[in-house]
Amino acid sequence: MKLFYRFAQTSSFLYFRLFHRFEVHGLCNIPSEGSFILASNHSSYFDPPALGCKLPRNLHYFARDSLFFWPLGVLIHNLNSIPVNRSQLDFRTLKRVLKVLASGDPLLVFPEGTRSVNGQLGSGKKGIGLLLAKSQATVIPARVIGGHRVLGKGMLLPRMGRKLIIKYGNPIPMSDLDPGKSDPERYETISSRVLSAISSIR
Repeated sequence: MKLFYRFAQTSSFLYFRLFHRFEVHGLCNIPSEGSFILASNHSSYFDPPALGCKLPRNLHYFARDSLFFWPLGVLIHNLNSIPVNRSQLDFRTLKRVLKVLASGDPLLVFPEGTRSVNGQLGSGKKGIGLLLAKSQATVIPARVIGGHRVLGKGMLLPRMGRKLIIKYGNPIPMSDLDPGKSDPERYETISSRVLSAISSIR
């Protein structure tokens, strides 16, 4: 784990703890080694750092490809960000993701693809189902609670004092999520099942 990444983790945790009464539950479900895909709901720009700040792993993230310009590009590159075209999951991105997982590192994905306006779960994206099917990695569902109240869509500044909670669920093998190649809606089914697992976290 890079020193800068570790510094960012610690700084994020201290901020969330001091200003948002931050709580983290279920860290025992995070394996100490080996790759996995962390799949979470998405309602705030704070979701990635909140999900990763107490994780004792070198977590990788997706970031919009248009953000990779100097100096912001250097910053997010050092935070393990992977450039992605939001309109589609291209072959180059998929190849890079599979390389990250093959190296034994975890990856964070948001099956909804974009932030929820009201904190409610939306529908899953086909591209995430494709990624999961190709990787065949274990999925760990996670839920961010309160993110839309802290820094939701349309908010310019975070609301201090609003509580933020992260909950990690039990690992799910891909065999429990993937209906197989015979399913004509295979990728949609995978995304839907992942969202159901996220929804079951209370």
